[in-house]
Amino acid sequence: MNNQLSERKYVIIGIVAFLGIVYMFRLFYLQIVNNSLKLEAEHQAFHYQTQYPPRGYIFDRNGKLLVFNDAAYDLMVTPKQVSNLDTATLCTIIGISRESFLRRMKKAREKPNSPRRASIFEKQISAETYAALQEKLYRLKGFFVQSRTLRKYPFPSAAHLLGYVGEVDKSVTDVNPYYKDGDYIGISGIEKSYEEELRGKKGVKILMVDVHNSPKGSYMNGMYDTISYPGKGLTCTLDRDLQMYGELLMQNKIGSIVAIEPSTGEILALVTSPTYDPNLLVGRDRSKNYAKLALDSINVPLYNRALQASYPPGSTFKLVDGLIAQNEGVLHLDTRYPCAMGYPPGGGHPKCEAHPSPCNFLTSIEYSCNSYYSYVFKSIMDNKKYAGMNEAFESWRNYALSFGIGKKLNSDLPNELRGFLPTIKYYDKVFGVGGWKVSTVISLGIGQAELLISPLQNANIVTTIANKGFYYIPHIIKAIDKDENHPKLIRFKEKQIPLVTDTALYNHTIGGMTLVVESGTAAGVKMNDITMCAKTGTAQNPHGKDHSVFVAFAPKENPKIAISVVVENGGWGAQWAAPIASLMIEKYIRGYITRPDMEKRMLEGNLLENATKGKIAEFKSKVIKKEKAELKKQQQNGKEQVK
Repeated sequence: MNNQLSERKYVIIGIVAFLGIVYMFRLFYLQIVNNSLKLEAEHQAFHYQTQYPPRGYIFDRNGKLLVFNDAAYDLMVTPKQVSNLDTATLCTIIGISRESFLRRMKKAREKPNSPRRASIFEKQISAETYAALQEKLYRLKGFFVQSRTLRKYPFPSAAHLLGYVGEVDKSVTDVNPYYKDGDYIGISGIEKSYEEELRGKKGVKILMVDVHNSPKGSYMNGMYDTISYPGKGLTCTLDRDLQMYGELLMQNKIGSIVAIEPSTGEILALVTSPTYDPNLLVGRDRSKNYAKLALDSINVPLYNRALQASYPPGSTFKLVDGLIAQNEGVLHLDTRYPCAMGYPPGGGHPKCEAHPSPCNFLTSIEYSCNSYYSYVFKSIMDNKKYAGMNEAFESWRNYALSFGIGKKLNSDLPNELRGFLPTIKYYDKVFGVGGWKVSTVISLGIGQAELLISPLQNANIVTTIANKGFYYIPHIIKAIDKDENHPKLIRFKEKQIPLVTDTALYNHTIGGMTLVVESGTAAGVKMNDITMCAKTGTAQNPHGKDHSVFVAFAPKENPKIAISVVVENGGWGAQWAAPIASLMIEKYIRGYITRPDMEKRMLEGNLLENATKGKIAEFKSKVIKKEKAELKKQQQNGKEQVK
């Protein structure tokens, strides 16, 4: 009896277990297999087309168009849907070989979430190819055409400032869910800084298709479609005509021009030379053109010298040292120092040119006396208010930092560099603790030694002087969707105040800068009816002819423009940088040029040969330095082996 009950129990358990297994298999089929089949059928019946919004247009400060959009098309493929494909027809239309077709299909299948996800098979096809494809799509099941836009530039200007757009890579799609494989993103310049504003918002359109892959209208009359929103338009602070004029003046030269409106911090022109046509980095030839530009190691046209290059400021830095010394109470208008062709007297180092001596403060700026500013720097370091030179040096360094030197200005342009403002730690490492003194770093008084400043920083310094003690962060966007008070732009309306605040000290410095053009080192660029305040500079270059540097603002009262110009291998500041700056100022204020001979000389000037020699010398110097380091390493290894 018990055996019968036991057997019945096992039979019942077996039946229940069997029914449970059948139920689970049925459930698996309904939830997994059937859903997968439905999903596959759904993908076969519908096309989910991303609706790419047009990127926002960019205009200059006067409403002139700088960047717009042009229609473009991508051929998309969903590998899972490809069947009975007329491969020969497809290859003929888009102009590829069968081998190329097979490689692309393999790549499409290997992409994440493939083979059900659509990806780009051929990007940026022409309107003619698009029309041919439309006629044959019924024979190309699994393929469809995706419309989008490409950037266009009506004027081949301001390439570094505007930037360019490129396809996203895995580093972007992995961290930002908005972007999918095949999307485009701002890579540099304004396109990068204002990507979120310019890109707009993508939408999705669901299309029903028949067995021939032909669209049969929107699913449910578009009930489940999402709308795309176009990108916002940007008003740039740039003056297009001034920018283009600056690029003309810098033809066949290497260097930069940065022009700022002092009363707002708005960048009027940002020229880097050599440059390139921004249209080269658009369309199907973008990769080829980029590689060509990137391989130009002599001119380096992709390098934004206005933001990323750092030079010794040379004598233009005397303006800052003069302001610091005045504020510290160790320099006055009637302070005089001797000059006998150098510091210390007797032709030491730094050397100086012949001029009336001894100078007072104003004439020291007028004649750019190296000896004078060596004494000025020494007086700052010897100031009795500090316990020692280290404390005095740290104070001097903090003054320089407050002018935006040695740090990023945090403009709205990407890839801005900080330059180099040496520290006590740096000198202790180079010379040893206690192994350096004033005479060791005396060249800081004339903007040489280890000091490096970007052209943007130099323009900002002269902007601060023009404003007599403040500046606004230099920026390139004036309004977003015509809104000048957009939250993203608010920080550009806040004044930045350096440690020197006494207006009288700036007036003293401006008095000397006026003499520079009236009767001093830049007398050759004087203009009628426009009073320009300026300072020439010569940045020492160990690999060739020195760099020509010039900073200025004008008019003297209510300044409209402040400018910094660097011409590599251009020699004295008055030779090339000063005339170019003077012409830019006249062009902006007057609207036309009254000195055609000067303009002709600047337009026809070619300094690329000097630059090439400098590049070769720099390359040789690096090779020799590397060889010496390797030899030293080998000698050290030999000594260790002997031990």
